[in-house]
Amino acid sequence: MRTAFDFSPLYRSTVGFDRLFDMLDQSTQLESMANWPPYNIEKMGEDQYLITMAVAGFSPEEIELTQKEGQLLVTGQKKGSDDGRQYLHRGIATRAFKQIFNLADHVKVTGASLENGLLTVELKREVPEALKPRRIEISSGNGMKSVGHDNQPARIEHGKAA
Repeated sequence: MRTAFDFSPLYRSTVGFDRLFDMLDQSTQLESMANWPPYNIEKMGEDQYLITMAVAGFSPEEIELTQKEGQLLVTGQKKGSDDGRQYLHRGIATRAFKQIFNLADHVKVTGASLENGLLTVELKREVPEALKPRRIEISSGNGMKSVGHDNQPARIEHGKAA
């Protein structure tokens, strides 16, 4: 994770670059927003994965999971308002979020749950049988016989070929 840079020393020693520094500052802010909410991606087995997202304060009705065209989209939008509440300190973020995970071919969401402020999404790679590698048996030639091609010398009995 990158940290924000302080461009103020550059403002003091340059003229006319303020727009460039503002764009750089905005890009670092957008990058930090893309990392919210924090999440883990774990490999649980050969073809099983687990995404865990910290979404404290959100209910299952306020979170939507959508899988489409090789992507998993996780969005969260708080419903209702905090009217009438007066916060002395507000450290639990309740802002809307949108997180996109790119999925490999044949990876499907098999389950999702929300417990203790953690959203857990289970994924599994399910390759169709037709696309799985298959072993092809090679015959040794012993099982295949054709007339006159068995590599055995012909026996002749009483003047006739056997």
